[in-house]
Amino acid sequence: MPKLPPSSVSATVDFDADGVQHGFLKLPYSHNDSAWGAIMTPITVIKNGDGQTALLTGGNHGDEYEGITSLLKLTSKLKPNQIRGRVIIIPMMNAPAVQASARVSPIDNGNMNRAFPGHPYGGMTERMADYFTRHLIPMCDTALDIHSGGKTLDIIPFAAAHRLKNKAQEFRCIEGARLFGAPYTFYMEEMDPTKLYDTAVESKGKVFVTTELRGGGTTTPDTIAIADRGIHNFLVYSGILQKNYIDPPSEPVSLEIPDKDAYLQSEHNGILEMCVSLGDEIKDGDLIARIYTTERTGQTPAYYRATTGGILAARRHASNISIGDTFAVIAKTVE
Repeated sequence: MPKLPPSSVSATVDFDADGVQHGFLKLPYSHNDSAWGAIMTPITVIKNGDGQTALLTGGNHGDEYEGITSLLKLTSKLKPNQIRGRVIIIPMMNAPAVQASARVSPIDNGNMNRAFPGHPYGGMTERMADYFTRHLIPMCDTALDIHSGGKTLDIIPFAAAHRLKNKAQEFRCIEGARLFGAPYTFYMEEMDPTKLYDTAVESKGKVFVTTELRGGGTTTPDTIAIADRGIHNFLVYSGILQKNYIDPPSEPVSLEIPDKDAYLQSEHNGILEMCVSLGDEIKDGDLIARIYTTERTGQTPAYYRATTGGILAARRHASNISIGDTFAVIAKTVE
């Protein structure tokens, strides 16, 4: 396999220096408005001596705001004397997408969470993914990537890990997810894990925890509180933050998305009517949704029923729906 060239991304921070540093990951980007421009992704590094390294990210998708908000707050609050080791904070992983309030980058239509392991000769999103893969992921021992449903989904608030071949690693990941302290803890089965950031971190043997904290392209006081508490607890779990855990209001409920069949996808275009609410218990055969055509009036809607029981863990937030859109996800309780 040919050796890859150096990354075109450079950091204005010294990852090995003690103290607090605020800077940028700079990716050269020549375009109509700036011939010698650059994509500037904000980064904070807080270090106090030797120890574990935690990599905290938000804004992997640009319309998911809990991670962005809570991590921006953390960059001004966390002090070196509170930690042992190093915390790398990147609140806006896909900075162009965040600036555009969009899921994907307006520059290259790049979905950061479908761009890994990236490539140094790829588009702007792939180049940033390559920098994470070859430079940031090797630095970290634990990684937390905070997601929510964005503009198109609403999801019960959970922290999650994946089933892994390495069961010791899987246990460390799911324990980190549980201690995050969201109302639900999930074992996730992804629709396609091949190019996820999650997979890039897990393939290096690291502890990886992700979240989904509601959605709709906004935040609430409750979801921000979950994110703030979860980041604190994750840093304690990582052995970095020298404080006690903050207990959640109740013990997280354990759920699992067991397979790809848990994702219900539309076979019609039209207007979505959800017939069950987020968090409802679902039985096999229950009516989940109706979809009405907008092409003409007087038409019978398409009916969608559950083919398995469980809890409605996620639903489409937008009412307009197209063929192929996921409109519901049913999760099962883990004993």
